[in-house]
Amino acid sequence: MSVDTTTSIRITRVIQAKQQAVWDAWTQPEQMKQWSCPEPGGVQDIASDFRVGGSYTISMRVDGNAHTAIGTYKEIDAPNRLVYTWDWKEEDNRMGETLVTVEFEARGDATEVVLLHTGFPAVEAKEAHEEGWGACIAHFEALFS
Repeated sequence: MSVDTTTSIRITRVIQAKQQAVWDAWTQPEQMKQWSCPEPGGVQDIASDFRVGGSYTISMRVDGNAHTAIGTYKEIDAPNRLVYTWDWKEEDNRMGETLVTVEFEARGDATEVVLLHTGFPAVEAKEAHEEGWGACIAHFEALFS
């Protein structure tokens, strides 16, 4: 699959854990709190109506500022694939709805995670999210080490 790198982010990692455990860490709010913010301990709260058409909010503090990620679940194929929209609640951060697709593929006792975040309106928005996702994925990997 070809990815437009000016408006999209693609990150691939192999996590040393079974597929179901990796899926659970990505989708269960109590576990999400441990990794889904660039700054450790930055997640304030997570609300999730985990069903197709359900919404979520991730309230966090980054550099002392409030940021609230919001979106709607579009596809849930446990424990293989998750698709959801992504934007920011705060007016200053809003960029328009983007799309996050995460695939979880069993690789023996490990799981390959492929994150694709598409639809950024500008290179600057993509670059900021690339930095944020990179930090979040590092925290996510650390859950399993």
